[in-house]
Amino acid sequence: MAFDIAVKRVYEAPEKTDGQRVLIDRIWPRGVAKKDAELTLWLKEIAPSDELRKWFGHDPERWAEFQKRYRAELDRNEAAVTQLRGLLHEGKVTLLYGAHDEAHNNAVALAGYLRTHA
Repeated sequence: MAFDIAVKRVYEAPEKTDGQRVLIDRIWPRGVAKKDAELTLWLKEIAPSDELRKWFGHDPERWAEFQKRYRAELDRNEAAVTQLRGLLHEGKVTLLYGAHDEAHNNAVALAGYLRTHA
């Protein structure tokens, strides 16, 4: 089954086409009011560990290794992955993140993981 997954910065305005909006960062993004985020769920348990997040530091040179380590964490995080898959079975899910780098972040890595681990 192919999931309908989108990735978007939490700072972008919510849209009706977002489907269910899930924040997947462990830390609440600075400057965003909870009511303005229009979240379905804040699934901080699916975020990379603090140790992995700090090691990565959004360094594009570490991207491949970050994805490998994050996938390993996701493989051990069955409860959070199952919860997110449940939402995906209901329809479109937009994974929200706060990082500035739109190409190298946990939401992009998580979307890739979910697409290959249906």
